[in-house]
Amino acid sequence: MTDTARRPLPPMLYVPSAGPSPDGSLLLDFRRIEDGRLALLAYTALDRLHAGCGTHQPWALLATQTLDEINAQQPYDLILLDVSLPAELRRTAAA
Repeated sequence: MTDTARRPLPPMLYVPSAGPSPDGSLLLDFRRIEDGRLALLAYTALDRLHAGCGTHQPWALLATQTLDEINAQQPYDLILLDVSLPAELRRTAAA
């Protein structure tokens, strides 16, 4: 997995979503990594999100400039860019 501290972010990112919350706001699909930190997965293109998370993964397109606001509402420790999840961690049609 790659930490984006070394890589500039594009103006827009595709991020995995857990769907809308009961109040209609967006819930992002964060992942806990091996060292215990909470990661926001982000993808530079929709085909990369599908390749990394599978075609059944809900997603949202976000402006990179909103990442600070998102972190204030749903805190995370790092952003992982264009990573591939193992098959057992991907959503299926039934999930």
